[in-house]
Amino acid sequence: MTFESLGLSPRMLETLAKKGFEEPTPIQSLAIPRLMTQGNAIAAKARTGTGKTAAFGIPLIERLSEARSGAQARPVSAIILVPTRELALQVTEEISSLKYAENPRLACVYGGASMRDQLRKLAQGVDIVVGTPGRVKDHIERGTLDLAAVSFFILDEADEMLDMGFIEDIEFILDRAAKDARILLFSATLARPVLNIVRKRAGDIDIIEDTTETLPTELAEQVWIEVHERDKLEALSRIVDSEEEFYGIVFVSTKVEADKLAKSLGERGYDCEALHGDLSQEARERVLGKFRDKRISILVATDVAARGIDIEKLTHVINWSLPHDPESYLHRVGRTGRAGNSGTAITFVTPQEYRLLFRIRKISGTALKKGKVPDVEGVIAIKKDRIATRILARQEAEESDENIWLTLAKELLEKLPPEKALAFALAEGFSGQLDPGRYRELTEVSVDEAGVSRLFISAGKRDHMTPRSLVTIIKKLSNLPDRLINSIEVYDDFSFVSVPYKDAEKIIAEARRKGGFPQFSLAAPRGGARGRRDAPPQGSHRASAQQGTKARRVSAPRFGHADERPGTSKRKPRF
Repeated sequence: MTFESLGLSPRMLETLAKKGFEEPTPIQSLAIPRLMTQGNAIAAKARTGTGKTAAFGIPLIERLSEARSGAQARPVSAIILVPTRELALQVTEEISSLKYAENPRLACVYGGASMRDQLRKLAQGVDIVVGTPGRVKDHIERGTLDLAAVSFFILDEADEMLDMGFIEDIEFILDRAAKDARILLFSATLARPVLNIVRKRAGDIDIIEDTTETLPTELAEQVWIEVHERDKLEALSRIVDSEEEFYGIVFVSTKVEADKLAKSLGERGYDCEALHGDLSQEARERVLGKFRDKRISILVATDVAARGIDIEKLTHVINWSLPHDPESYLHRVGRTGRAGNSGTAITFVTPQEYRLLFRIRKISGTALKKGKVPDVEGVIAIKKDRIATRILARQEAEESDENIWLTLAKELLEKLPPEKALAFALAEGFSGQLDPGRYRELTEVSVDEAGVSRLFISAGKRDHMTPRSLVTIIKKLSNLPDRLINSIEVYDDFSFVSVPYKDAEKIIAEARRKGGFPQFSLAAPRGGARGRRDAPPQGSHRASAQQGTKARRVSAPRFGHADERPGTSKRKPRF
């Protein structure tokens, strides 16, 4: 199937060609024709990284460009809900890259960003709003976002929004949307609670599914390295310099980041260029041509721009930051270790990204190993050996006494001792490569800083939860000692607790497996959208119900039982 066969406009076909899209992915072939015409609600099952955003973004651009051409401020026509701000930015960028006219106008709203900028953007009039449920709900309650005229209601990564406790927020937003809005659900799994919401609102659902297999990654060595954000460039430089022949792609999140990193690497002397959606087709082909011919050894690319690139014998794939979802990780890693060739995939992980690391490790299993940045002494030693090898390799090619270099060497030896002559010659040719000063010290990532995860528990004082009973539950699920269970906060309807990051995943999984326990999940980052020091998974109904609720904050108890604390209820806890 081709994009031409999907009934797209000539301008859209031209835009897709400039982006390097040669043929539709399976989910695009299934979804685009349906969304170009009227019809039922759609539930699309497809892994992230298979082109889902374009599957709904292309029809939105086509229909809204035609319907809204030349219009001024107007009501919102499409709302796209996503679970995280990272995905909100990614979706907004990709849809924007598909535009071939001024319209449709987009706004991206999420917690942690400037509310003033979002209010100004919405007031100017937009056609498509991409946002996280918590912030979209905030705007609806403020009266700054009206969904009464939306034609499309899209739930992207619906399964993750379910896991993060967004169901009631989604229902709240749906209740404020136009009754005849067409609901589109895109998810890696089609969970019954989400499907029930759609059926309750829309009735019939057309279910479509991408059944293609995940890219294999068996031949790629997978390594993750903990590093501070400010040290990533230094870490990447050491990795590149420690390799005999580095030939790889560095994946970044945005086009701005791609340009910035490519410039920084160029300033350090590396042959590098950026590839992203803002490049013209001519520029894109020029960059890819140089990379295929190995005139450049490093390609800094966004996921969107790198889609469809098939280059064999890559030695490395570097994840400058963790991708939003596990499937994108697999697609990145799958670009090395192809056609029987081995390769290495290295992922930088900052202390703030451990939550995402859990999800990556679930699909990688034991294949993902922890590594470390090469030390300066080791890098210098490798480069010294490399220089020596290069010099010795010239012996066969340069045997003639008439060789200009031999003549020059004889002249130098008449003036200098042999050792000094050789040392001075090496310094003249390679001093820049063997200078330890080109590297700087890395800031150590301490265990205490990086090794703690914050858990959200869907039970609180109304469920007879106390700090002591919560510790008892944690110990039943993980056998952790009291000293490693800290920062306990018990609210009316939910609670928080901090545990070592390596145990957080086990606690969540054990609570689900055994049953009879409250729901555990990773809490949203501190200082999140709701302004509290911690928050439940963003958009959780418990979060909205507990604004301003005072919590009991204590350290882990060291003895006793849940019903022995003076002043607490004698009623047996539920859990």
